[in-house]
Amino acid sequence: MTWISPEVRRGPELLVGSEREVVRSQLDKERMTLLWKCQGLTAEQMKRRSVEPSSMSLVGLVRHLTEVERAWFRLRSAGQRVSSLYCGADNAEGDFADADRADVERDLEMYRTEIALCDAAVARLDLDYTFVHPHWDREISLRWVYLHMVTEYARHNGHADLLRERIDGVTGE
Repeated sequence: MTWISPEVRRGPELLVGSEREVVRSQLDKERMTLLWKCQGLTAEQMKRRSVEPSSMSLVGLVRHLTEVERAWFRLRSAGQRVSSLYCGADNAEGDFADADRADVERDLEMYRTEIALCDAAVARLDLDYTFVHPHWDREISLRWVYLHMVTEYARHNGHADLLRERIDGVTGE
Protein backbone atom coordinates (compact mmCIF):
# COMPACT_ATOMS: atom_id res chain seq x y z
CA MET A 1 0.00 0.00 0.00
CA THR A 2 1.29 3.45 -0.91
CA TRP A 3 1.73 5.91 1.96
CA ILE A 4 -0.23 9.16 1.58
CA SER A 5 0.37 12.31 3.63
CA PRO A 6 -2.58 12.64 6.04
CA GLU A 7 -5.36 15.17 5.80
CA VAL A 8 -4.85 18.33 7.82
CA ARG A 9 -7.56 20.39 9.44
CA ARG A 10 -6.49 23.93 10.01
CA GLY A 11 -8.19 25.57 12.94
CA PRO A 12 -9.44 29.13 13.00
CA GLU A 13 -6.87 31.80 13.70
CA LEU A 14 -7.21 33.85 16.84
CA LEU A 15 -8.09 37.46 16.02
CA VAL A 16 -8.49 38.70 19.59
CA GLY A 17 -6.44 37.77 22.63
CA SER A 18 -3.20 38.53 24.39
CA GLU A 19 -0.16 39.35 22.28
CA ARG A 20 1.29 35.91 22.97
CA GLU A 21 -1.93 34.11 22.06
CA VAL A 22 -2.38 36.00 18.79
CA VAL A 23 1.25 35.65 17.68
CA ARG A 24 1.23 31.96 18.56
CA SER A 25 -2.04 31.54 16.65
CA GLN A 26 -0.44 33.09 13.56
CA LEU A 27 2.56 30.77 13.86
CA ASP A 28 0.30 27.74 14.30
CA LYS A 29 -1.67 28.80 11.22
CA GLU A 30 1.54 28.90 9.16
CA ARG A 31 2.70 25.56 10.58
CA MET A 32 -0.57 23.88 9.66
CA THR A 33 -0.57 25.54 6.24
CA LEU A 34 2.72 23.80 5.43
CA LEU A 35 1.20 20.44 6.37
CA TRP A 36 -1.97 21.32 4.47
CA LYS A 37 0.14 21.88 1.34
CA CYS A 38 1.51 18.33 1.74
CA GLN A 39 -1.75 16.48 2.40
CA GLY A 40 -2.80 13.77 0.01
CA LEU A 41 0.63 13.38 -1.59
CA THR A 42 2.76 10.25 -1.82
CA ALA A 43 6.30 10.14 -0.49
CA GLU A 44 7.63 10.31 -4.05
CA GLN A 45 5.56 13.42 -4.79
CA MET A 46 6.83 15.01 -1.56
CA LYS A 47 10.42 14.38 -2.72
CA ARG A 48 9.89 15.92 -6.17
CA ARG A 49 12.21 18.88 -6.67
CA SER A 50 11.08 22.20 -8.05
CA VAL A 51 13.28 23.18 -11.00
CA GLU A 52 16.96 22.58 -11.65
CA PRO A 53 19.29 23.57 -10.10
CA SER A 54 17.14 24.04 -6.99
CA SER A 55 17.12 21.24 -4.43
CA MET A 56 13.81 22.46 -2.97
CA SER A 57 11.04 19.91 -2.40
CA LEU A 58 8.07 19.71 -0.05
CA VAL A 59 9.80 17.19 2.19
CA GLY A 60 12.89 19.41 2.07
CA LEU A 61 10.78 22.32 3.33
CA VAL A 62 9.39 20.15 6.14
CA ARG A 63 12.89 19.07 7.11
CA HIS A 64 14.23 22.63 6.87
CA LEU A 65 11.47 24.07 9.04
CA THR A 66 11.98 21.28 11.57
CA GLU A 67 15.61 22.42 11.83
CA VAL A 68 14.63 26.11 12.02
CA GLU A 69 12.05 25.49 14.77
CA ARG A 70 14.61 23.47 16.74
CA ALA A 71 17.35 26.09 16.36
CA TRP A 72 15.30 29.17 17.23
CA PHE A 73 13.08 27.84 19.99
CA ARG A 74 14.93 25.02 21.69
CA LEU A 75 18.61 25.76 21.08
CA ARG A 76 18.72 29.55 21.12
CA SER A 77 15.65 30.69 23.06
CA ALA A 78 15.43 27.91 25.66
CA GLY A 79 19.16 27.14 25.73
CA GLN A 80 18.66 23.40 25.32
CA ARG A 81 21.58 21.30 24.13
CA VAL A 82 20.18 19.91 20.89
CA SER A 83 21.97 19.04 17.70
CA SER A 84 20.93 19.34 14.09
CA LEU A 85 18.69 16.62 12.71
CA TYR A 86 19.59 16.82 9.03
CA CYS A 87 22.44 19.29 8.60
CA GLY A 88 25.99 19.15 9.81
CA ALA A 89 29.38 20.76 9.37
CA ASP A 90 30.06 18.47 6.42
CA ASN A 91 26.53 18.84 4.98
CA ALA A 92 25.08 22.28 5.74
CA GLU A 93 22.22 21.76 3.27
CA GLY A 94 21.28 18.22 4.33
CA ASP A 95 17.66 19.18 4.96
CA PHE A 96 17.19 19.84 1.23
CA ALA A 97 20.15 18.06 -0.40
CA ASP A 98 19.41 14.66 1.14
CA ALA A 99 15.64 14.79 0.64
CA ASP A 100 15.82 12.18 -2.14
CA ARG A 101 16.65 9.60 0.54
CA ALA A 102 14.13 10.94 3.04
CA ASP A 103 11.73 8.78 4.99
CA VAL A 104 8.85 11.18 4.41
CA GLU A 105 6.46 9.64 6.91
CA ARG A 106 9.14 9.75 9.62
CA ASP A 107 10.12 13.31 8.70
CA LEU A 108 6.53 14.55 8.98
CA GLU A 109 6.25 12.88 12.39
CA MET A 110 9.55 14.45 13.47
CA TYR A 111 8.24 17.84 12.34
CA ARG A 112 5.09 17.47 14.45
CA THR A 113 7.11 16.23 17.42
CA GLU A 114 9.58 19.09 17.14
CA ILE A 115 6.78 21.65 17.12
CA ALA A 116 5.43 20.20 20.38
CA LEU A 117 8.92 20.18 21.92
CA CYS A 118 9.55 23.76 20.82
CA ASP A 119 6.24 25.00 22.17
CA ALA A 120 6.95 23.31 25.51
CA ALA A 121 10.50 24.68 25.65
CA VAL A 122 9.39 28.32 25.51
CA ALA A 123 5.97 28.04 27.16
CA ARG A 124 7.11 29.59 30.43
CA LEU A 125 9.28 32.29 28.85
CA ASP A 126 7.89 35.80 28.56
CA LEU A 127 7.90 37.45 25.12
CA ASP A 128 10.36 39.98 26.58
CA TYR A 129 12.80 37.19 27.48
CA THR A 130 16.11 37.73 25.68
CA PHE A 131 19.21 35.76 24.78
CA VAL A 132 22.38 36.60 22.89
CA HIS A 133 22.63 35.03 19.45
CA PRO A 134 25.98 33.19 19.36
CA HIS A 135 26.91 34.23 15.81
CA TRP A 136 25.41 37.71 15.69
CA ASP A 137 26.53 38.69 19.23
CA ARG A 138 23.27 40.60 19.59
CA GLU A 139 20.46 40.38 22.09
CA ILE A 140 17.21 38.96 20.68
CA SER A 141 13.79 38.70 22.30
CA LEU A 142 11.45 35.74 22.16
CA ARG A 143 8.92 38.16 20.64
CA TRP A 144 11.31 38.68 17.70
CA VAL A 145 11.75 34.90 17.36
CA TYR A 146 8.00 34.37 17.07
CA LEU A 147 7.67 37.12 14.46
CA HIS A 148 10.70 35.83 12.59
CA MET A 149 9.19 32.35 12.49
CA VAL A 150 5.89 33.66 11.09
CA THR A 151 7.79 35.39 8.26
CA GLU A 152 9.99 32.32 7.72
CA TYR A 153 6.92 30.14 7.29
CA ALA A 154 5.11 32.67 5.11
CA ARG A 155 8.06 32.73 2.70
CA HIS A 156 8.39 28.96 2.60
CA ASN A 157 4.64 28.39 2.33
CA GLY A 158 4.83 30.46 -0.85
CA HIS A 159 7.46 28.02 -2.09
CA ALA A 160 5.18 25.15 -1.04
CA ASP A 161 2.37 26.64 -3.14
CA LEU A 162 4.54 26.57 -6.23
CA LEU A 163 5.83 23.07 -5.52
CA ARG A 164 2.33 21.70 -4.97
CA GLU A 165 1.01 23.35 -8.11
CA ARG A 166 3.83 21.78 -10.10
CA ILE A 167 3.11 18.32 -8.65
CA ASP A 168 -0.63 18.10 -9.24
CA GLY A 169 -2.02 21.54 -10.10
CA VAL A 170 -3.52 22.10 -6.67
CA THR A 171 -3.41 25.68 -5.47
CA GLY A 172 -4.83 27.21 -2.35
CA GLU A 173 -4.58 29.78 0.31
